[in-house]
Amino acid sequence: MAKDYYNILGVDKNASQDEIKKAFRKMAKKYHPDIAGKAGEEKFKEVNEAFQVLGDKQKRAQYDQPGSRGFGSGDFGGGFTNVNFEDLFRDSGFGDIFNMFSGGGRSGRKGPKSGSDLRYDLDIDLEQVFSGLTTKIEIPVHVACKACKGTGSKDGVLKTCDACGGTGEVKKVQRTPFGQTVFITTCSKCKGLGKMISEKCEKCNGTGRIKENKKIEIKIPEGVDEDSYLRVAGQGEAGYNGGPTGDLYVVLHIKPHKIFERKGSDLYCNITINLSKAIFGGEIEVPTIEGTAKLKLPKGTQSHTIFRLRGQGLPGTHSHKRGDELVKILVEIPKNLSGKHEESLKEIFGDDIKITKGFFDKVKDFVS
Repeated sequence: MAKDYYNILGVDKNASQDEIKKAFRKMAKKYHPDIAGKAGEEKFKEVNEAFQVLGDKQKRAQYDQPGSRGFGSGDFGGGFTNVNFEDLFRDSGFGDIFNMFSGGGRSGRKGPKSGSDLRYDLDIDLEQVFSGLTTKIEIPVHVACKACKGTGSKDGVLKTCDACGGTGEVKKVQRTPFGQTVFITTCSKCKGLGKMISEKCEKCNGTGRIKENKKIEIKIPEGVDEDSYLRVAGQGEAGYNGGPTGDLYVVLHIKPHKIFERKGSDLYCNITINLSKAIFGGEIEVPTIEGTAKLKLPKGTQSHTIFRLRGQGLPGTHSHKRGDELVKILVEIPKNLSGKHEESLKEIFGDDIKITKGFFDKVKDFVS
């Protein structure tokens, strides 16, 4: 009895070529021997056979002709058809179906693979943000095994796989109503590498990598921000099977400062002065990120007045132009005064309390 290929793929007779292709991918993924095991082999062959017919417009048209489904397998002509299932699934967005199931009898192609990137968090002082810094850090990292030159083989040489002849692929021929179809799959013996280890390296146990502590010098520029990072190319984990080494990302964290608060390139600090200095003014010494500076206060300086010291901040992240330092003045009112001092201050200021009207009081006066 002729097979109903539409029913096998679970599609309508009027389905588009895209719908047929999608249905085939779904069914092939479900019944592939690497996933379903031996129980799915026959169904997988049936799905393949159906797709070889319906996936080709000319063969599908011939199949749809009245009476054609009763023909034998030889009535559709001969020849070979090559189907690379890895490429088919890779193009579909499923990725490499064979890499999804590493525990099966066959696994995905294991070509060169990049090593992982690493992250290292580094705390620095505000003074180091100002001046920049060159320092060394030590990190545990997988590096290529020197004993086997990263090959994993004891003698440092990989031999050509005798199952696939070094191609990393094997071909299997299957008969279909349209002749013989050649299916290309990853070589199960060398996992698609085309080469094999004759004897494992004792130092790395055949992995080609060993773990060690590595010292790396890094240069931190001036003016870096909190959580900014530096990329150190090629200082991450060693790759697999000759793949490139990953990168190292150093994430910077700035420690709180005992005097300054940072906002961008500007620095903020509070300076306390006595009442006499606030009344009579004069020059005071204030701290800066690189030492001290002189600040001249006018007479009658009020508490919480802010003075700007231009160019006394930090360098910019992308330029060497420095920000400013903003100094907030806090006037300290004496708590314990002698009677003589109290009398002197009353003589100068009086002891009447003056209450300044607020906004709503002024509005009341205006409307009344």
